[in-house]
Amino acid sequence: MKRNLPVRPDRIESDIDALAAITEPDRPWTRRAFSPLYLEGRDYLARRFREAGLEVRIDAAGNLIGRRPGKAGKGTIMLGSHSDTVPAGGRFDGIAGVVAALEVARALDEAGIVLDHDLEIVDFLAEEVSIFGVSCIGSRGMTGARPSDWLERQADGMTLADGIRGVGGDPVGTSGRADIAAFLELHIEQGPVLETERIDIGVVTAIAGITRIEIRLDGRADHAGTTPMGARRDALAAAARIVHGIEDVAAALARGPSHFVATVGEFSIEPNAANVVPSHARLLIDARAEDPAVMLEFRDAIAELCATVCDRAGVALASLRTISDNPATPMAARCVALLEAAAADVGATTRRMVSGAGHDAAFLARVAPAAMVFIRCTGGRSHAPEEWADIDDIALGVATLYNAVILIDRQPARDIADNTDNIR
Repeated sequence: MKRNLPVRPDRIESDIDALAAITEPDRPWTRRAFSPLYLEGRDYLARRFREAGLEVRIDAAGNLIGRRPGKAGKGTIMLGSHSDTVPAGGRFDGIAGVVAALEVARALDEAGIVLDHDLEIVDFLAEEVSIFGVSCIGSRGMTGARPSDWLERQADGMTLADGIRGVGGDPVGTSGRADIAAFLELHIEQGPVLETERIDIGVVTAIAGITRIEIRLDGRADHAGTTPMGARRDALAAAARIVHGIEDVAAALARGPSHFVATVGEFSIEPNAANVVPSHARLLIDARAEDPAVMLEFRDAIAELCATVCDRAGVALASLRTISDNPATPMAARCVALLEAAAADVGATTRRMVSGAGHDAAFLARVAPAAMVFIRCTGGRSHAPEEWADIDDIALGVATLYNAVILIDRQPARDIADNTDNIR
């Protein structure tokens, strides 16, 4: 379906292709934060920001920012995402959102529109899990949510503080922003829902909370050839039953009205020898929920599951502990409604949805009204070399973002932050 959009798909495609070309040649599409390739990508973006007439700077948290001044001093409408990637999987993840934000600024210029608000385009530092083992470093830093002890984390012969300085930031500089009127982020869905349902735009209502739970089991090492089956205390056999139980519990909770998923993503055993009954096992669960009550139900169910399995297997539950627990982040209802109105203006179909993945928007939502636009990605694939999104789909998302910026610019500040769904 041809649409008369206020943005240029060819320009969007050119920028995404240019960034994709800045990659490790034997591992596309790879541009890890703090690497020389990452800095090369940032140099490209800074040039494009300047060519678009934006005032370019690096803030204390290491975020690349392009600013377009407004005329009425009403605060800042902020758009952005990230340009760093996971290994071998970042052709569109994050990059599409940064380029989308840049294209909104260019399209406003070409339309001769001067906003009352300042407009800032942001490439957030290290949204993906970095070499320092932590993520969303830039958005946490901008919003005052970065733990101070993170600066001493070390990798590749440097501290995180060194890494922030290396990208032009100031790790001991001031954090926190009080001027952000609204934050919007475009991102590929990283899932199959929009493609399966043939919907153009996903409007995110919440970013799921992420809880990571570690389970350690202690059995007993014995000779695999001489120990009778009924006399074993096999930590691996018990762990396998727990993994199946976790899947069953998660599947039941996922059939409820809110988003829930759980994955055993790390698994290790000791001594890990073919002729020895395993004596120790470790599991790490990644669980994601929209509703905190559902996460609590999951944790209680897992505790009961572990106790039952260990008792029957003669294995000790050495530890069951929560490693991290980040609650779900609701998006601002007013911004969600404005995005839906903006999509309708370009003839796009929409559905509300929860993001199971984390995003910089989760931290910006702590200091400002925030919302997200999802666009389709082929097969729902992401964090893989096959990750793909059609430029026409991205352009439709950018046009939605463009319209939303204009709508937000016209709203009184109290209305943007109002927790209602009514378009005034």
